[in-house]
Amino acid sequence: MVLVNPNTSAATTAMMTVLARRALGPALPVRGVTVARGPRMLTEPAALRAAAPEVLAAGLRATAGGGCAGLLVGAFGDPGVAALRAAVDVPVVGIGEAALREAAADGTPFGVATTTPLLAAAVSDQVSALGLADRFTGLRLTVGDAARLSADPALLLDRLELAVLACAERDGAEAVVIGGGPLGEAAEELRSRCPVRIVAPIPAACRALTRLLRL
Repeated sequence: MVLVNPNTSAATTAMMTVLARRALGPALPVRGVTVARGPRMLTEPAALRAAAPEVLAAGLRATAGGGCAGLLVGAFGDPGVAALRAAVDVPVVGIGEAALREAAADGTPFGVATTTPLLAAAVSDQVSALGLADRFTGLRLTVGDAARLSADPALLLDRLELAVLACAERDGAEAVVIGGGPLGEAAEELRSRCPVRIVAPIPAACRALTRLLRL
């Protein structure tokens, strides 16, 4: 399986690949690849749009030689996922779609906690496109610049925890999605810190991919 990182941070690719390997276990090896061009973080809609063709190119390269069981796209906005599904004959899973569907399963009211205010409308549009708007309690944002938070893991964790608690206590969410591939490590840590169910996007995508492979 290949995990495609839609931003150009090799460190983020390595982190997400470790999380995917942990979720999938040794039976399904994971290789991480980083897109060739683009920003180190996808923090606004133009960056998501620009990442899509890079994700498509990386996915096509990854599957060209065979031996790739499936593709994971590691950005919450799922750039390039639709194009890849039309172009390759292996399962393609975006972490955003997988996490949102898992959070909303069985009619659960769910929210999203994330660090990127310029992508708030894109998240809401994604929820609506998946037919989950009736269960969506809203999005809560961390306080502070996303790049600064990403450089300070302890501060990031504290700010995300506050956003998660707001989703649960103010909005009535019974599950909270952590909205971002680069937030994967924080999502894992928040599971033990928060009283509400945390849906981490990379493990959710791995579970979705496993189901598709079984079919």
